[in-house]
Amino acid sequence: MRRWGEDLAVQPYGTRVTAAIRPVLERWMRRKRKPLTFRLTQILTGHGCFGDYLCRTAQREPTTECHDCGAAVDSAQHTLEVCPRWAVLRQGLTSVVGGDLSLPSVITAMLGDDESWKAMVSFCETVMSQKEADERMREEAADVASIRGRRMGVRRRRYLMRLL
Repeated sequence: MRRWGEDLAVQPYGTRVTAAIRPVLERWMRRKRKPLTFRLTQILTGHGCFGDYLCRTAQREPTTECHDCGAAVDSAQHTLEVCPRWAVLRQGLTSVVGGDLSLPSVITAMLGDDESWKAMVSFCETVMSQKEADERMREEAADVASIRGRRMGVRRRRYLMRLL
């Protein structure tokens, strides 16, 4: 466990989540009945429908801007802690996990009790499913820029080529 923690410390990617989990790594690994959901993982890692990720990594957005509030950078932390669109949901979350929504504090709260874990999962499921629906609507818009258009996988391209 110690060696794994040391290895995580020098990884160039995922520094936000590894910095938050490393201090509680043993508790994290020994958690029971606390599954990681797809959308919880998106918030923890920052890999999801966030302007920052979609622009820098996926190259699907022209800017890192938040579509909901116009902030310069739409990141997982912005969504979790700042974006006004999610203020009501955030109130429900902070009433359970506390007012500090920094990732280390949230993870510590989640490991502390099942109620905090469930509150965070609920927040992530609701927010990310809505962000994904909004992203699909932007992709399908008639005036969509080519960078935003929905990408086709290899199998779909082959299927469409056979139809022609």
